[in-house]
Amino acid sequence: MRTYARVLPAVVAGVLVVFAPTVAAAPAPGGSAQLPFPLTLQPEGVQAPAAVLAEANTGVIVWSRQPDTRLPIASLTKVMTAVVVLESGDLERPVTVSHAAVDSAAAHGGSTAGLVPGEVLTARQLLYAMMLPSGCDASYALAEAFGPGRDAFVARMNATAHRLGMPNTHFSDPSGLPVPDDFATYSTPAELVRLGRHAMGNPVFREIVRTPVQHQPAGPANRQHVWENTNGLLQEYPGTAGIKTGSTNAAGTCLLFEATRGGQRLIGVVLNSSPHDLDAATADARRIMDWGFLPILSSLPIG
Repeated sequence: MRTYARVLPAVVAGVLVVFAPTVAAAPAPGGSAQLPFPLTLQPEGVQAPAAVLAEANTGVIVWSRQPDTRLPIASLTKVMTAVVVLESGDLERPVTVSHAAVDSAAAHGGSTAGLVPGEVLTARQLLYAMMLPSGCDASYALAEAFGPGRDAFVARMNATAHRLGMPNTHFSDPSGLPVPDDFATYSTPAELVRLGRHAMGNPVFREIVRTPVQHQPAGPANRQHVWENTNGLLQEYPGTAGIKTGSTNAAGTCLLFEATRGGQRLIGVVLNSSPHDLDAATADARRIMDWGFLPILSSLPIG
C-alpha cells in the first residue's frame, strides 16, 4: 500500500510549524494503489519500489511507498551494529582484527575497510572503518569484541530492534551480507527511518556518518588507512548529515539519508533503487528531498 502526505512548514520568527495530514491511497489489485493526488503533489521519478520520507524531529512520515513491506537491507544493517556498539560504551577499547573477520567479509565478496588480521584499532576507529567505506571486516571485528562473539552480538541487535519498536525487523549478521541467505536480514522502510532517527540522536554517530573521508595514521599495531564515505549525498546535496548506503544482489542499492534546510530536517530511506547502481539510490533520495523541502527553504541557510 502506498500512502502520501505533505508537510507544510512555515518559518516564523525562527519557529518551524509543521502540518502533516496523512492521506491513505486506496489499494488496487496486485498490491499497487490508486494515487489520491496529481503527480505534482508527490515526488516524481523515484525508482525505488519501497521508500519513506519523514520529518526528522518528530518522525512524522510525510510520504511513503510500501512503508511496511519487509525487504533485505544490505549494509543499512551496519546502522544497528553501530548503535549496539555505541550503547555499549568504551569506544577507546582496543580491538584486534581476527582472521575470521577478514575471511568472512571476503567469502561473500563484501566491501571492506582494508583491515588485516592482527592489527589493533579502537572501537571508535572501527566505527569509522565500518560506516564510511562500509567495511564488513570492521563490522565482524566489532561484533566479535562486543558480543562477545557474533551470535551474542546479533542477539543484542535483535533485542535492540525489539526495544525500539521494530517488529518487522530481523538481523542474522552484523554486516548485512546474505548470511545464511539473501532474506535472513530484513526490515521495512518505516522501521529503518525509526532506527535512523534513533542513531542520529547519538552525537558520535552523527559525527561519523557526516565525515566524507577519515585518515587513520599508522600506529604501533595498525596500518595506515584512508576511509572514504560511500554516501555521495555528502558531496552532492547541501545540508546532508548522513547516513548509510547499502547494496547486495537481493537488496539492490539502498540509502538511508538525512538532510537539513533552513531549520527543516528530513530523514528517509530508499530500498532497491537499482540492481547495482548506487547512483540511482542517490538520485532517488535527491528527488524525494527536493520534493520534501519547500522551495523557500532553498534560499535559506543550510543547517
